[in-house]
Amino acid sequence: MSPFTGSAARTSDWRHLRCSLTDGVATVTLARPDKLNALTFGAYADLRDLLAELSRERAVRALVLAGEGRGFCSGGDVDEIIGATLGMDTAQLLDFNRMTGQVVRAVRECPFPVIAAVHGVAAGAGAVLALAADFRVADPTARFSFLFTRVGLSGGDMGAAYLLPRVVGLGHATRLLMLGDPVHAAEAERIGLISRLTDEGEADAAAHALAHRLAEGPALAHAQTKALLTAELDMPLAAAVELDAATQALLMNGEDYAEFHAAFTQKRPPKWRGR
Repeated sequence: MSPFTGSAARTSDWRHLRCSLTDGVATVTLARPDKLNALTFGAYADLRDLLAELSRERAVRALVLAGEGRGFCSGGDVDEIIGATLGMDTAQLLDFNRMTGQVVRAVRECPFPVIAAVHGVAAGAGAVLALAADFRVADPTARFSFLFTRVGLSGGDMGAAYLLPRVVGLGHATRLLMLGDPVHAAEAERIGLISRLTDEGEADAAAHALAHRLAEGPALAHAQTKALLTAELDMPLAAAVELDAATQALLMNGEDYAEFHAAFTQKRPPKWRGR
């Protein structure tokens, strides 16, 4: 996403979530704990717009996505979304579904790593938000449920049919998206859905520790690695290695690459600048 902005200032107050920035780590917390952080139309729009704003700020080097209260996110609000969509026409429904996809694209395309800190339920859209993150750090209470077929819709919602096979393989993805059964933390770790399993109650702390580790590292290298991981999912090998070559040539002309060599020869830790 482009760092260039128009005349509008950054939004300082968000209705459906909380956002803070400390030492290069942004923390975005879904904040409807009484509803298990169920998403509303406004919550989707807030996430889409906030991620776009944060992507334009070079101060952000990593992001933790978390949920307040007893769980991560229970998906779309049954009353405020499912009930409302029954009264929409096709054009309105297409606008809504495109917006939910834009949130997932924003998570995948933002130029910094995203770590989902998962405890309790991550269901429906909540499961896809965690899936879209670069890392999923979860505690033993975490359970993932891709519930779309359970409400009579396609399991391939919000990019789930694209992302999930690439994370856990086609066999597991077919089972999870077709049946909608919950996947508890131990199984989720076994099939690769969880990047790290923590002790109970430790997911947020572990996610932030990882985020700070990433934020202290070479930000441009991380951004380009994330971009290549996404872009090369659909590329033939010849195109992928050519893109790798062009990317490395650019980074080899950067300050961080020279800084590594200087630090190595001077026997000191590198001072990464993200350039």
